[in-house]
Amino acid sequence: MNKEYEFIQVIKDNEGVIFKITTIYTDNQEDQKDLYQEIVYQLWKAYDSFRGDSKISTWMYRVGLNTAITRLKKEKRKGNQIGIDKVIMKQTEYYDTGFEERLKKLYAHIHNLNELDKGLILLLLEGKKYEEIARITGLSPSNVGTRISRIKDKLKKQIVKK
Repeated sequence: MNKEYEFIQVIKDNEGVIFKITTIYTDNQEDQKDLYQEIVYQLWKAYDSFRGDSKISTWMYRVGLNTAITRLKKEKRKGNQIGIDKVIMKQTEYYDTGFEERLKKLYAHIHNLNELDKGLILLLLEGKKYEEIARITGLSPSNVGTRISRIKDKLKKQIVKK
């Protein structure tokens, strides 16, 4: 199988991974598209280095989160401040406005977390176990558990307050 075709299939099969990262780490649709392209580019550059020691999605999360965090750090150095737009979501056949509103509120609160905490909660919401989150982020599983517990408490307090 051709390397380019194989890579395109991997991206198509796991585009949700990239979409979730770009949704959490951007404020508007234009930035989301830019970050999506940057992540795909970084995945392509690193594709030959993927050894298969972990699932492809785990590797993609690691590259994607590192790309998003690096981009945010560069933007902070520039001093650009961008307002929050609506959270962009893929439409489903079964549209539930109440659920979508609650999800938008949750994403808005997640958006206010620091870079690492955003990544941790995204991976947790994705159903990843602490061990896999630890492999993706480079933290220890116990540190992941502690941080996620604190993030949950922080989010609960923010949501209940409003």
